[in-house]
Amino acid sequence: MAEPCLASERCGADEPVLTGERPSARNPRLVICPTPIGNLGDMPPRALAALREADVVCAEDTRVTGKLLAALGVSGKRMERLDEAMIATKADKVLSWVEEGQVVAFCSDAGMPGVSDPGQRLIAAAYERDVAVEVLPGPTAVATAYVASGFTSTQFMFCGFFPRKAAEAKTLLTSYAPIPGVLLFYESPRRIVAALQVVAEVLPLRKVAVCRELTKLHEEVLRGTAAEVGETLQAREAAEGVKGEIVLVIDAPGDEEAQVAHDQAVCGAEERARELLAAGSMTKKDVVRSLRQEFGLSRNEAYGLVMSLG
Repeated sequence: MAEPCLASERCGADEPVLTGERPSARNPRLVICPTPIGNLGDMPPRALAALREADVVCAEDTRVTGKLLAALGVSGKRMERLDEAMIATKADKVLSWVEEGQVVAFCSDAGMPGVSDPGQRLIAAAYERDVAVEVLPGPTAVATAYVASGFTSTQFMFCGFFPRKAAEAKTLLTSYAPIPGVLLFYESPRRIVAALQVVAEVLPLRKVAVCRELTKLHEEVLRGTAAEVGETLQAREAAEGVKGEIVLVIDAPGDEEAQVAHDQAVCGAEERARELLAAGSMTKKDVVRSLRQEFGLSRNEAYGLVMSLG
C-alpha cells in the first residue's frame, strides 16, 4: 500500500492526500458525510470540512445533527430534514439543488449514511439523475462490532435490523444458517432479549457478541452463547433495563454445528431411501443420485447408505 503524503508534499494523481478538502471542493455534488457513532473525537476531518463547506446540510434528524454541528463549531448552516418518511417526496428537490450548483451534505443520526438508513435511496436517486456523489469514509457500527466481537471468520454479512416478529426472525435465521460467515444485526435494547431467545432456539451452538454503546463511555461487549448472553441481559432488564445502541453479532457456523447438520441429513436420507426403495419405481443408482441432490451427501455416503438397505 502506498504511504499517504501530506497536503504540502507533491503527490501523484493516484496517491492519497491528507487534507480536509479535495482540489475540486467547490464542484456541485452530494456529499455523504459520516459522523461519530458515539465519541465526538472520531469525527472525520474531511467530513467536518465538507459540512463547513456545504450550502445545505440534509439530516435524518436536524435536531441531532444540529447539536453535532454546534459541538463542532459549525454555525449558520441551512438545514433540511430528510428522513425515511420524507425521502420519496423530497429526494428530487434535494438533488435539484446540486444540479443548480450547490454542495449538499447528507448525515444520518450517527455513523455511515447509507447503511440501513435513507441515504441508500438518496444515493440511488442521485445516480439515476447523473448527479455527482462523493462518499467520505468514516465511523460505522457494523465494522466496529465485527472487529470487537473477536470472532475469527474472514467473512461477514450485515443483515440490517433484526426482524421484530419471532416467526420472521426464525425463518430468516434458518435461511442464513448455512452462510459460512459472521452475521451482524442492528437491534433495539428493548428487543435484544427476545432476539437472543430466537437465536438460542434456531442456532443454539453459535457464539454471539452483543456490542453495546460502541465508542461511548459505557461501551460493552458481551460474549457467549445466545442463551448465556440472553440470561445476563434478562437479569439486567429486570433490574435496571437494557440501554444504548446495540449490534448483535452471530458467529459463523463451527465444526460441531456442521456435524449435527450432517448427522440430521444422514438420518433424513436414510428415511427417504427406505421410501424410494420400497416404492420400487427407481433403480438404486437413481436413488443414490436423488439422495445426493436432496440431502447434500457425498457419492460414497449415498451409495453406502443405499447398499446397506439392500
